[in-house]
Amino acid sequence: QVQLAESGGGLVQSGGSLRLSCVVSGITLRNADMGWYRQAPGKQRELVAKISSNGRTNYVDFVKGRFTISRDNAKNAMYLQMNSLKPEDTAVYYCNAYYWSLNFWGQGTQVSVSS
Repeated sequence: QVQLAESGGGLVQSGGSLRLSCVVSGITLRNADMGWYRQAPGKQRELVAKISSNGRTNYVDFVKGRFTISRDNAKNAMYLQMNSLKPEDTAVYYCNAYYWSLNFWGQGTQVSVSS
């Protein structure tokens, strides 16, 4: 059974930082492309950042220079370091694994940024 568990969300003031973690079980993480997505109230889920199985990263424009995605295959984990947070970053953040043409999702972790 594949499970993805996010942690690290919380309430932070504008300009602050958070580090999200995603621990994965049930798959061989080094063979999976991974990503972080987010969904704000009333909006569709959107991509934040991706990291491929070989470590190549991609970021959407609104987080470039502020967020850093990384992975530790030995720990079966992926991370998202979020700096210079803004109120518009408020959302539920989801971990995604794309593995053998299947998408797996975590339950999400709430990130709230106050102004």
